[in-house]
Amino acid sequence: MGSERMEMRKRQMSVQQELVPGTTAPGQNEQPSQGNRGSNACCFCWCCCCSCSCLTVRNEDRDERNRRASYDFKAEGNADLEESLKPTAEEVCLWGQSFDKLMHCPAGRSAFRQFLRTEFSEENMLFWLACEEFSKETNKSVIEEKARIIYEDYISILSPKEVSLDSRVREVINRNMLEPTSHTFDDAQLQIFTLMQRDSYPRFMNSSAYKNLLKTVSEQSVES
Repeated sequence: MGSERMEMRKRQMSVQQELVPGTTAPGQNEQPSQGNRGSNACCFCWCCCCSCSCLTVRNEDRDERNRRASYDFKAEGNADLEESLKPTAEEVCLWGQSFDKLMHCPAGRSAFRQFLRTEFSEENMLFWLACEEFSKETNKSVIEEKARIIYEDYISILSPKEVSLDSRVREVINRNMLEPTSHTFDDAQLQIFTLMQRDSYPRFMNSSAYKNLLKTVSEQSVES
């Protein structure tokens, strides 16, 4: 009897020892499953983060395009508005006296801009107008943003609307762009103004466009 009990206890102990690994095995099997869930969760989080990052970039690009379009519309919109202005005979006569008088007259700038368009140099007037608008800005963050836009549109050699500037002025602009102010493009604006005055203005005064306009407004003035 004693030996049977001993034998029975050995078998029980043996079974218990076998059950211990058996009971822990499911837990061990579940850990990889948990690991997989964790891995999936990480992948899911990574995908979400990636998607959010892409969405953020797209939103920033869209905002940048909207800001740029808004500024371009304002700069060129002012010029387009001038095109609808009808000059008087007195104003057209004054244009012939000096380039300054032409440029100080909205209708004069409009007529001159249309002439520049026929010579494929309209960007000179657009740049000058953009600089005029830019020089009135006082908000530092807006100045930095508009300075970059003007640079990309008219100064960069990659721009289809690049204006003709000498190396000295370009160096000045590049230095100024490190900390843009409302005077960043003053030298460039003056140089383009001088270029239009010496080169395009005399041709405009001798063009059929100016002569026909002067004749038309003079006749209308007599009739009225």
